[in-house]
Amino acid sequence: MPMRVQLNSPEEYTIGWIAALPHERAAATAILDEEHDRPSGFEQHKHDTNAYTWGRVGDHNIVVASLPAGEYGLTAAATTANSLRFSLPQIRFGLMVGIGAGVPQLEDGADVRLGDIVISQPQGTSGGVVQYDLVKAKQGGRFLTGHLAMPPESLRKALSKLQAEHEIRDSAVPSILEEMLFRYPKMAKRTSKNPGYAHQGIENDRLFKAPSQHLGGISCRECRDTDEVSREQRDSVDPEIHYGIIASGNTLVKSADEREEILQRLPVDERSKCLCIEMEAAGLMNSFPCMVIRGICDYADTHKNDTWQRYAAATAAAFAKEFLRFIDAGEIQRETMISDLLGSS
Repeated sequence: MPMRVQLNSPEEYTIGWIAALPHERAAATAILDEEHDRPSGFEQHKHDTNAYTWGRVGDHNIVVASLPAGEYGLTAAATTANSLRFSLPQIRFGLMVGIGAGVPQLEDGADVRLGDIVISQPQGTSGGVVQYDLVKAKQGGRFLTGHLAMPPESLRKALSKLQAEHEIRDSAVPSILEEMLFRYPKMAKRTSKNPGYAHQGIENDRLFKAPSQHLGGISCRECRDTDEVSREQRDSVDPEIHYGIIASGNTLVKSADEREEILQRLPVDERSKCLCIEMEAAGLMNSFPCMVIRGICDYADTHKNDTWQRYAAATAAAFAKEFLRFIDAGEIQRETMISDLLGSS
């Protein structure tokens, strides 16, 4: 178990970590190198209703906040981030870490599978996250989606450094996951109500052709095998890491037709780079500069279920921990505080 300490001032925390769901927050807490008590002198802003988890990852002191139970979407995410900014104006940037739906790229594209990790990375004119339900204009009969601010430069530099490292050595994500489950064996247990934070088995990662419908039940045992997409078996169950565009909006996408419709809203040069659909990031990018990290828990179709959510939350948190190792603490201190960058209230 990580030892608990108390820092002398909230000024020592420079990174805000947003986790939308309780199991995303649990994964974030479980990967901490050190858990902290509430720092001395911390006064919560009168308009801040967040509950915080404090801790350290490597050289960085971070504070974790999640959305209120039962709430999700862009507005709830923005409210949580703004509350954090009011109480902790010295935060330099944020990480939005949690689960998302994978966008299968079946022809010459990224092979996104359940448990994989998708990171928002600027692509062309996109900052890495697009809001697909924000209609900015209509040009030539085609609706244009809203492009949002890109992550801070220091995060993009660290991401480039991490990508170069992965050209030489394997990712640390598998070892981080192994350590997490060793520390917290309860997270590895599977029950009928809680499938746990470990890999859910390749037999439970099934991708179906877009027109097919789920035929009932919590699993796809009754779904037609002839509708399943044949994919090459991987050598390992370790999650793969993908960099691209994340589409964000207020709609919970639960059909392949909806998923494909969202893709059609994107410019052609961005369509093949969209690897994930989720519901919170667009509420943050222009008011809480951050990097978005998503573990893939379903394919945004009628076969969607909760089986992979906890494992996907864990893989995203594990990548965030590895990523933080590539961010220089001294450089973060030189970054502009979010309160100065955006104006405080």
